[in-house]
Amino acid sequence: MTPTVTLNDGTALPAIGLGTVKAEGEDIAATVTSAFDAGYRLIDTALRYETEPGVGQAIAETSVPRGEIIVTTKIPGRLHGYDEAKESARTSLSNLGVDYIDLLLIHWPLPKVDKYLDTWRAMIELQKDGLVKSIGVSNFTATHLDRLAAETGVVPAVNQVELHPFFPQAELRAYHAEHGIVTECWSPLGRGSELLHAAPVVDAATAHDVSAGQVVLRWHVQLGAVPLPKSSNPDRQKQNLDVFGFELTEDEVAAISSLERGRIWDQDPDTYEEF
Repeated sequence: MTPTVTLNDGTALPAIGLGTVKAEGEDIAATVTSAFDAGYRLIDTALRYETEPGVGQAIAETSVPRGEIIVTTKIPGRLHGYDEAKESARTSLSNLGVDYIDLLLIHWPLPKVDKYLDTWRAMIELQKDGLVKSIGVSNFTATHLDRLAAETGVVPAVNQVELHPFFPQAELRAYHAEHGIVTECWSPLGRGSELLHAAPVVDAATAHDVSAGQVVLRWHVQLGAVPLPKSSNPDRQKQNLDVFGFELTEDEVAAISSLERGRIWDQDPDTYEEF
């Protein structure tokens, strides 16, 4: 049983989830079904990923009760705005074949477009109407988060951001902790970078007789963050979830954190646009 963290609305969120950015030729329904079999209960998708139908198929076919599954999806940049956000949610509900979305996020803030506040207001209404259980954001800075809280009085339950040992985001994590926001992490393993071959990671893997990937995911867990590793390989899925039977030392966590060098993809939320 995967441990959970508690969101500011009282929802229990599994401490690790599965990302579903689609690889070419991948059968997403099979990937998610395999993840359910491995014990995952948090599945992260997005309208822009075009993986919602596959996730929905896996949800429909699994024997795992719907109430045990936390399915997350996201509103893309092209559907920012009050009415557009509601349309996005309706489309996602249809794609997923579910009656409600467990966690709905704004995918990117797009400050130049400046519609994320109207999008957030629509999400608050969707939550009140019971179509969405929890609401949050992705790739928001402290400035963006401050504005949402100041204008609406509603603090996001989650902020999903790029976070890995090359980019630990200590300042943003501290802000989240202060304001009761859970940090979720996309690309927690660095997505094909040399992260898994870095000396502090390899040394810790040897010391604990686990894989380098398990070390990095355990590092996230010990920081209080929720990683969302992506894998379609059943054995790797199980391995990624199996990080609660060992604990890194403070020195190991510090050594891994010292790998910091910045974003891998230069996607600065103040300037990056994705629609």
